[in-house]
Amino acid sequence: MEAKPVASGTGEAASKPAGKKPYVIAHISDIHAGSQYFVPNLMDRAVIELNELKPNVVVVTGDLTNEGFKQEYLLAKTYLDKLQCEKMLVVPGNHDARNVGYVHFEEMFGPRQSFFHRDGISIVGVDSSEPDLDYGTIGRHRYQWLREQFETPADFRVFLLHHPLLPVPGTGRERNMVYDAGDTLEVLQQCKVNLVLSGHKHVPHAWRLENLFAVNAGTVCTLRLRGKVRPCYNVIEIGEDVVTIWRKYPFHDADRIIKFSLSTFAFEKSRGDAEGEAR
Repeated sequence: MEAKPVASGTGEAASKPAGKKPYVIAHISDIHAGSQYFVPNLMDRAVIELNELKPNVVVVTGDLTNEGFKQEYLLAKTYLDKLQCEKMLVVPGNHDARNVGYVHFEEMFGPRQSFFHRDGISIVGVDSSEPDLDYGTIGRHRYQWLREQFETPADFRVFLLHHPLLPVPGTGRERNMVYDAGDTLEVLQQCKVNLVLSGHKHVPHAWRLENLFAVNAGTVCTLRLRGKVRPCYNVIEIGEDVVTIWRKYPFHDADRIIKFSLSTFAFEKSRGDAEGEAR
């Protein structure tokens, strides 16, 4: 589909994508620039692959940095600035909120909540982090804002945040999740959100909850890995009725995480966790 310029932060609705070519969203997370586990050539390779893919939108679900320092933000930004796409949406993670790092986020990436409405696709992202704390929260003060954003007519609605709203297998004791996950999920269900994208746990996984699908991304370019999980990012292909989500490994192959129907909500899911990749 031919890319058209879009004003950042605008909320205008538009028509459904023409033709049968899928609308593609690339989802990367947990860069952790500045960490001792950060691997520059993995991020370089991910940038090359994504530019070859030419996604319509790139979304980044937090932890751009390791400690929230300005130099870490600058490093992360040098990579993200190389991505060639119609639109990029970035939300911060808990590591980005350390050491008052959210001020650097706002200076380099803009508001900590963002939205994009175009071609029948609505994407809305919020900051789920709290300064110097690892757990996440959305907060009652944001629920009405979410409802207003998702009122925009759309064929497919996506919600972005750093912390998962549902437990991720293979990540140990459940902690550092979204404290108000239940209320948030109820709001998203009311808004007819189709897909929730998150990171944080460094383990890719997919769940279906009623008519909503929640997909977690791994870490794209670090070796902070659990079990047999490898660095990876996700690619979402939105077709007329079928959505397919792939897990792509920089320098290597890809495997399908989940495929689901927008009309029947039937789905096929591959297993991929810290004990063993998709099998």
